[in-house]
Amino acid sequence: MIAPLRLRLRRVLPSSLILDLEDRIKADALHAHEVVRDGFDGLTPLRARAIEGQARFRVCEQGFEEVCAEHGGHLLEGGVIPKTDLRVHQPFMRFEHEGQGVILALASMPESGKLPAKNKSRLAGVTVNYELSLRLAFDGKGPKISDIFVTLLVARDRERAGKIAEIAVGVIESNYEGFLYYETVDSFLLGDGDVEPDAPAPTPIAPPTVDQPKVTLKKGVKPFVPPEAPAAKSEEGDAQG
Repeated sequence: MIAPLRLRLRRVLPSSLILDLEDRIKADALHAHEVVRDGFDGLTPLRARAIEGQARFRVCEQGFEEVCAEHGGHLLEGGVIPKTDLRVHQPFMRFEHEGQGVILALASMPESGKLPAKNKSRLAGVTVNYELSLRLAFDGKGPKISDIFVTLLVARDRERAGKIAEIAVGVIESNYEGFLYYETVDSFLLGDGDVEPDAPAPTPIAPPTVDQPKVTLKKGVKPFVPPEAPAAKSEEGDAQG
C-alpha cells in the first residue's frame, strides 16, 4: 500500500509546491518569533512562548493557503468534506491530477513523528482515509482510493527559537490512532533517487590476438649434411649387399 500511495501523492503534490511551502513556513515561523520578541517585551518566557505558538500557526496557516492557491489548490467548497456533510474550520486545500484528488491541510505536531492534536476539522478530514485503512474487505473488492486527506506536519525546533525542526507529509488513519504514511519533506522530494540504477552490462572482452611469429623459415631449405657423412650411393649399396 505504501508504494502506490507515495507515488500518487508525488503525482498530485508537485515538488515545486512542497518546496515553496517549506520555504514559506520557515520564513513565517521566524517572522512570528521576531514579532513576539520585539512587540511583547517584558513578558515571561512562558507567556511569550504561548503567544509565539499561536502567532506562528496563524501566520503559517495564511502562508499555506496563499502558496497552495498559487499552485492551483482550491478551498473546499462550502468548507465541507466531499461526499459528506462534515464541515471544517481550517483552510483545507484540494488538488487534483488526472482525476486523483488530495485534500491538504496544515498541522503542528508536538515533535517529529508524533500525531497532531485532534480537532473537529482534522477528525472530519481523516474520514476520507477510511478506505485506505487496513480492514476486512467483505465485498471482495479490497481497499479503494478516492480523495486522500494529507497533512503537512510542522514541528518547531525546541532548541532554537523561531526555527523549524522538521516538516513532513503524513496520512493519518481514519481512527486517528497512527499514520498510514509518514515521510519527511527532504525524503519526499528525493522521489525515486534512493533506487539504485541498474548495473551496466559488462564490457565484452575481445579474444586475444595471436601474435605473428617474428622469425620465419626460409622456403626450400636443404638439410645440413656433415662433411664426414658417406655419399648417398654408398649407403644404398651397403643396404643392398
